[in-house]
Amino acid sequence: MLDLKTFKSALEQLEEERRIPKEKILDAIEAAMAAAYKKDYGKKGQIIRAKFDLETGKTNFFQVKIVVDETIAIIAPTPEGIGNDNEYSVKEGGDERVHFNAEHHMLLEDAKKIKKGVELNDEIIFPLEAKEDYGRIAAQTAKQVIIQKIREAERTSIIDEYGTKEGEIVGGIVQKVERGNIYIDFNRATGILPAEEQIPGEFFGRGQRIRAYLYSVEDTPRGINLRLSRTHPKFIEKLFAIEAPEIQNGIVEIKSAVRESGARSKIAVYSNDEHIDAVGSCVGQKGTRVNTITQELGGEKIDIISWSEDPKVFVGNALSPAKIISIEIDEKEHKATVEVADDQLSLAIGKGGQNVRLAAKLTGWRIDIKGDGLSAQEEKIIKEDVDPVVELGDTQSTP
Repeated sequence: MLDLKTFKSALEQLEEERRIPKEKILDAIEAAMAAAYKKDYGKKGQIIRAKFDLETGKTNFFQVKIVVDETIAIIAPTPEGIGNDNEYSVKEGGDERVHFNAEHHMLLEDAKKIKKGVELNDEIIFPLEAKEDYGRIAAQTAKQVIIQKIREAERTSIIDEYGTKEGEIVGGIVQKVERGNIYIDFNRATGILPAEEQIPGEFFGRGQRIRAYLYSVEDTPRGINLRLSRTHPKFIEKLFAIEAPEIQNGIVEIKSAVRESGARSKIAVYSNDEHIDAVGSCVGQKGTRVNTITQELGGEKIDIISWSEDPKVFVGNALSPAKIISIEIDEKEHKATVEVADDQLSLAIGKGGQNVRLAAKLTGWRIDIKGDGLSAQEEKIIKEDVDPVVELGDTQSTP
């Protein structure tokens, strides 16, 4: 006999720990009991339903018949070899009606004798005799259906929970590290942080807490996959949104962000309130906000610059910390030619061309940089003997 107290406790535990509503579990149990009943005692084509009483532990069974007429069903003997589970249609000469099955259907004229006001496709319900012994096979069927329904409900619950978190930062515990990939435990789901989505030089051990950007929630035959990244530009945007209330409430906007993970990032910010300094809001008092994010990113340098709809101003800001002499904009070629003092050239270009490369990605403009005071001889020496990407090049064009 079913121990109702233990059963109710188990339902509450599943609802609390796995966040599966009791109603869904009861639906799964009723579906399983109906399947077991039909397997042992039902007839082909029958619709069997079960109703489990959580207070008494009693299960009542019902047969359901669908109300039809000649417009819905072919009132004729079922062709040999065709089943009667109402999961097919007959398309002979364009006729898509189902074959009438007395176990599955009831004619409208007969249904009206039982229930007033009945209409086509309504259900007529008949109670069935309760059976105490469903047999070993039926019990196994019921168990499998229950497990399947609970898994489906749990998958739906996980998708509902984490689907709303897609595009946000989530935190979990490192479960294991395998072939460079980090598997993260989120209690009811597991996330994967692929090697290519990790910041170079970072190391996380088992049991360590980690935060990452959830960019995709995938429902696969093997389970729910949470795809994570710590290199995505949105990761740094969301970190600033956490640290800066001005971004959360929409006063300050992050217009664009680019990263070379582990090395350097640039973000362009704009204030919708002339009394609020966008850059200052992101930097924080004595640099507290930006320093917190730098630590999260393993020491990655962050340039915060003011966004402007004027391309000259925007490109100039993006090349920070270099000081600019002049900028010429070529709208047709979508190119900005930037002149800097010779002592600012290496700063504007950056090590390995990093600064100008990030500036170009941030602004969307192709950027050429040149010095203002080089002699022809010096220019020739630089072009012949020095890799302009590394140090003092006279001109640097981004790809």
